[in-house]
This record gives sequence, structure tokens and C-alpha cells, in this order.
Amino acid sequence: LMMGSFSSAPAASAAAASAAASTVSASAAAGGSAFATFGAGCYWGTEKYFASNFAKAHPGAILSTAVGFMSPDKRAKKNPSYREVCSGETGHVEVAHVEYDPTKVDYEELAKFFFTFHDPTTLNRQGNDTGTQYASVIFAHSPEQLAAAQRAKEQVQALIDAGRLSGARFETARVTTDIVEANEFYPAEEEHQQYLEKNPQGYCNHRIRFKWQDM
Repeated sequence: LMMGSFSSAPAASAAAASAAASTVSASAAAGGSAFATFGAGCYWGTEKYFASNFAKAHPGAILSTAVGFMSPDKRAKKNPSYREVCSGETGHVEVAHVEYDPTKVDYEELAKFFFTFHDPTTLNRQGNDTGTQYASVIFAHSPEQLAAAQRAKEQVQALIDAGRLSGARFETARVTTDIVEANEFYPAEEEHQQYLEKNPQGYCNHRIRFKWQDM
């Protein structure tokens, strides 16, 4: 696969990301922000766990979230539709695109949290959701993010190897999460944005499997 080049700019255009994401306050935006992009199966749940669970544990850290698509291949189809991505033929992954305040939380905390609410050991599958669009992937926006994500992945693998994550009920013993350079982010249709906030009883196959503070 052909990877994108690292950039300190967000993967999506500012207009597209802001249209799909929650409103960011002027005071928060003035202080600067960074982006993190994660694929962990169905993007409704991935977004929910960052926008709600992580945000509650780290007040002020999450500035906005949006769901959409990103591919590890920069040659992939531009601006794919949800239906096209679901076909598994475009090479895109369902992702949550998270804008955060790096003065409130380190990227590594985001990367470590990512591993707590999905199964990173099932290749191209989360529960009943099967296909490359449901892959476990961390899209890094900088060399620093790439290194932090790799550290988090290695820590999870070490915990599995030590038999300390049996309670997480991962299906296999090998972390298959890909860590790749971020490419362009394409926001999904508006009806998919903040879906579980609008529909609390909606579909979600994610759950907290372990907590780092218990390890």
C-alpha cells in the first residue's frame, strides 16, 4: 500500500472537518489543536467512546469528533460514499476523526484508550462486522504519533503475552492493529455524525474491555 506523507495539518480540509464535527469553541480553537484518527470497527461506537467516555475522563481534552473514511492508500477513491465503503472495494476504513487539545492530554493517552474498547486481535473484523472497512487501524498524523501508537500497541501485546488481559476476552493472542500514516479524511453523511448521541439505543458492538489503571 502507498502511504501518505506526514503533515502537521489535519487530514481533512478545515471546511469539511468542521462541517461534520461538533462545534469547537473559539477560546479552545485559539489555543491550537491536533488531530487523531482511529479505525476500530463500526465508527458509531468508535466516535462514542472518544466523544463521551474519554472526554468525561479528560475534561476539555476532546474538542470535536467526526466519523468518516480514511485509506492507508493515498491512491484510493476520493470522497467515497458509505455504500461504496461498505462494499469493501474502495480500501477505506471507517474511522473516528478526533480533534483534541494537546495541552490537556498526550496523544499516547488517546492511542492507549483506543485499545481498551475494541478487539485489536481480530483481523478486519469486530464482532459480527466483517470486512476491511472494519479493520483496527491507527492513522498517524506525525512521526511522534506513529511512535506513540507503536508503543501503545507493544504494551498491549506485552500484557497479552503475560496473561494479564484474559478478562478482555480478546479472540486471539496477537494484536493485528495496523499503524500507518494518515491520508485524507472524508466525512461521512450527516446522519452518521454523533449517531449514538442522537440514538442512544443504536447499534454498538464496543465495550470497555480493560482499564490501564488496573494493569
